[in-house]
Amino acid sequence: MDMLYPVTIMMAAAVLVVSISRKFGFGSILGYVLAGTIIGPWGLNLIRDSQSILHFSEIGVVLLLFIIGLELKPSRLWVLRKAIFGMGAAQVLLSTLIITVIAKQFVATWMAASVIGFGLSLSSTAFALQLLAERRGLGTPYGRSALHILLFQDIAVIPVLAMMPLIAVEDIGRQVISLGDVVKTIALIAVFWLFARFLLRPALRFVAAARIHEVFTAAALLLVLGSALLMQSIGISMALGAFLAGVLVADSEYRHQLEADIEPFKGLLLGLFFMAVGMSANLGLFTVQAATILFIVASLILVKFMILVVIARLASLQSNNARLLGLYLSEGGEFGFILFTLAADYQLLTAELRDLLVVAVTLSMVMTPLILLLYEKIMRKVSQPAEVPAYDIINTAETADSKVVLAGFGRFGQIISRILRTQHIRFTAIEIDPGHVDFVRRLGNQVYYGDASNKTLLEVANTKKAEIFVLAVGNVENSIKIAELVRREFSNVRLFARARTRKHEMRLRALGAEVIIRDTLLSSMYLAEKTLTALGFTPEQATTAKERFYAHDCATLDKQFAYREDQQMLIQTSRESAQELERLFSEDELGNNVKTIENVAGQGVDSKKS
Repeated sequence: MDMLYPVTIMMAAAVLVVSISRKFGFGSILGYVLAGTIIGPWGLNLIRDSQSILHFSEIGVVLLLFIIGLELKPSRLWVLRKAIFGMGAAQVLLSTLIITVIAKQFVATWMAASVIGFGLSLSSTAFALQLLAERRGLGTPYGRSALHILLFQDIAVIPVLAMMPLIAVEDIGRQVISLGDVVKTIALIAVFWLFARFLLRPALRFVAAARIHEVFTAAALLLVLGSALLMQSIGISMALGAFLAGVLVADSEYRHQLEADIEPFKGLLLGLFFMAVGMSANLGLFTVQAATILFIVASLILVKFMILVVIARLASLQSNNARLLGLYLSEGGEFGFILFTLAADYQLLTAELRDLLVVAVTLSMVMTPLILLLYEKIMRKVSQPAEVPAYDIINTAETADSKVVLAGFGRFGQIISRILRTQHIRFTAIEIDPGHVDFVRRLGNQVYYGDASNKTLLEVANTKKAEIFVLAVGNVENSIKIAELVRREFSNVRLFARARTRKHEMRLRALGAEVIIRDTLLSSMYLAEKTLTALGFTPEQATTAKERFYAHDCATLDKQFAYREDQQMLIQTSRESAQELERLFSEDELGNNVKTIENVAGQGVDSKKS
């Protein structure tokens, strides 16, 4: 019951504050930090023991590093060694050097300044990777570079943490590392590698053979936490231990299942970690020494940003990618908390200076999403393209004998156009994306820039004289808008349309579209036919099954169209149609073979449920 109260408070705060934060475009991370600040000792004081929560929630960072490790096979990691130890080493060394020189102006010893320099050179793995994931940046050049640098930082922090007790010892004669400790460390790493290399896959196979999902989930958590604890016992960070475990099982057949089982725990505990960061920030110190803290934060972000931009440009990243890399990694990191706390314990830093640095690092984390939002807003204004005309000037002589007007020249529209060209049928294509227009023109296609919902443009394109208007636009609302215009102003033209969903198809049908093809339907049926043939059905049986399904789907859509304004009748029609389809197949002349289809389909549904 003691844990129930804080857990309930944290969940309530997360649901409310994070939802508001996402709604206003600040992202979930800032929302979690703000939620922690509100309920923590310096807010409403609903939760006091923030340090215990912070230590527990670090498991979220551990799970995050494990999942990242799953994405990197050992062979790929070896290929990336130059990027990791090149950009990563350059960033850590340069940042440490410059920040150390600045810090020496405010502390008594070079040793204390070096600890501050190294601690602030580290970025937040949890913050940066979560931000990149939210903004879909992990697969970008700056996202990959950020991952390389963060991996090096996690590796570099190990010897520094291990050397902290030695650095703090005044007597040089006592700064001797026990040979036994070295041997023990190497032996444990070797045992871990051998187990993961030769015994882990059989162990996972044994657990999977039990076919109990909960047991496999428990095994996945045991693998991550066990690896983290083993590495921690020899002085290596838990996060890096989990990362190594992920790398070692990245090429196993259980990789995707492990990731699926770990993902929910990772998200929840990472949110808890960010809330704990907000709770542990000493905001009382900020009210007293605001100028000092803001100076530290500004210096930290500016120095790291400039260093990262220079390194990224030297690594051949484009200027915008270089700036984004600098912004994502300019904040302080969670390892800074650990390093500064240890340094204070060993009296390298005063308790007051430690608190100042922790608040500064926390504030730099909070500032990162806001700075990114500001940067994106500025870039949208700065890189605003020159005003383009509403549409291209179309040569009416070229479109005079066009039988077809094709609106939308993406992949769907391009396939249609290629077939028309093979039959020497003239058409006029219209595309709203100017970059796309330039690209397809370079490939030799005759396509015009413009919004097909513009009446003037359609008139210039000789839509009135065309026989068919093909609506291949992917955006549903734009598609409906264009269809309404065509039916209202060019009623003599036959309207053929692409539909994204059943609902979209019904809306197009209501507007008088003569032919409507739904995305993925025909290709899915064709693949299903090939699958049945591969499973032993004769081509005739597979074709019959496909055609029966298609006929039933069309009939169902006819019924649903009649009740499209009645939600309750739509649901009832869908249920009746599903029952009718089952009856049709059970009575089909395919007999037992059709039952095989039902069995296979049933297994697929069961596997999804499990």
